[in-house]
Amino acid sequence: MKSMKNTISKGTMNIMTTMNTQFHFTNVFTNLFTRVTRARLNNILRLATLAAACLALPTHALAQSTCPEDLDGSGVVDSGDVGLVLLASGECPAPTPSITLVNPSSGSTAGFTSITIVGTNFTGASSVLVGGVYATSFVVVSATTITAITPSRPSGVVDIVLSTPVETITLAKAFTYVATGSWYTILEQAPNAAVVPDAAVRAKIVSSGNPWRVRDNSTGIEMLFVPHGTFQMGASPGDLQAYPSESPTHQVTLTKGFYLGKTEVTEAQWLAKMGPNTSASNTSSGDFSEQTFPVSNVSWNDVQGFNGVTGLRLPTGAEWEYACRGGSTASRYGVLDDIAMYSGQEGRVASKAANAFGMYDMLGNLSEWCNDWFGSYAASNATDPAGPSTGEFREIRGGDFELGAWSCRSSYREWWTTDERHFAIGFRVARNP
Repeated sequence: MKSMKNTISKGTMNIMTTMNTQFHFTNVFTNLFTRVTRARLNNILRLATLAAACLALPTHALAQSTCPEDLDGSGVVDSGDVGLVLLASGECPAPTPSITLVNPSSGSTAGFTSITIVGTNFTGASSVLVGGVYATSFVVVSATTITAITPSRPSGVVDIVLSTPVETITLAKAFTYVATGSWYTILEQAPNAAVVPDAAVRAKIVSSGNPWRVRDNSTGIEMLFVPHGTFQMGASPGDLQAYPSESPTHQVTLTKGFYLGKTEVTEAQWLAKMGPNTSASNTSSGDFSEQTFPVSNVSWNDVQGFNGVTGLRLPTGAEWEYACRGGSTASRYGVLDDIAMYSGQEGRVASKAANAFGMYDMLGNLSEWCNDWFGSYAASNATDPAGPSTGEFREIRGGDFELGAWSCRSSYREWWTTDERHFAIGFRVARNP
């Protein structure tokens, strides 16, 4: 019995030992599995948080939870959070591209301007159109930068269109083609809103493709671009000072823009091209200290000599009045004492306020020669009028320091012979683009 008892005891101990070993092994395996599973679950949930951000899942509850993996804000990281990720499973949407800047924003009509396009999500972009024509040397430098060379195009403002794998995007009116001029140096391409306050006028200047402010290379004269337009020429409504020669008021359309001197031609500018002006008050005595005064005592014929040397011209009477008014229908473009020198006042150019086109001294200081022969107005509408084909007198405009306030009006005009000189008569120049 003792032997059998010992045998049973030994057998029982072996079984128990085996069971303990298996139990211990099972516990080790279970613990290891649990630790791995938890680690993987944590990784999955952390990825879920990242996926939620990428896929724009509702994350308002995140701020209410101390655990970032708690996507539903329940306070517990559980199957509900995993479910949110599974519901949003699929490909992440591609980010939308955009164009924020094109630099430079203008270039020659001949093309070959190197431009840089700045924006977002350009990866995979395939082409760029500038004004409907494919740019050359197209390079996607990075996801935010593209370089290209502009094609040749007529002058004007055009769109930039970029093709990407996601969509085709457009930046409207992003580039301006400018007609290259050998006679000028560009000072400002686009009009300054502080000088040209009318947005519609600025838009017409920009759309013309011509630079707004330039310097004539031959003379150094600063000139401003005046856009095409329509206005009422002649006596202004309610102007009781108007003379019969200023009527009838009639509609005039100028179909082409032109450049006009920002100021009257100065004594220095005359001296540089024509030598001392023996008729002008300052230069005749050799006193060149007042060279920023407008040159005077020059006849219409004298002015033709200056223009022949420089390639400039006089404005027509219609161009002059249109530029003088600067969009105003009143007899003056501002308060008289603010804008004009008259009744014995004279001075340097640009001493008073400019008009809405940026022109100085259109009224007062000196009267100014125009190209037109003097003649009566017709009542009918006119397009690009240039005055009578022949005549005895040429037209002068604007009033001057010798005359009173009554002469300083946009429609006022006089007539003088082509060889007459006067100390209160000068001129400003014009030029076609």
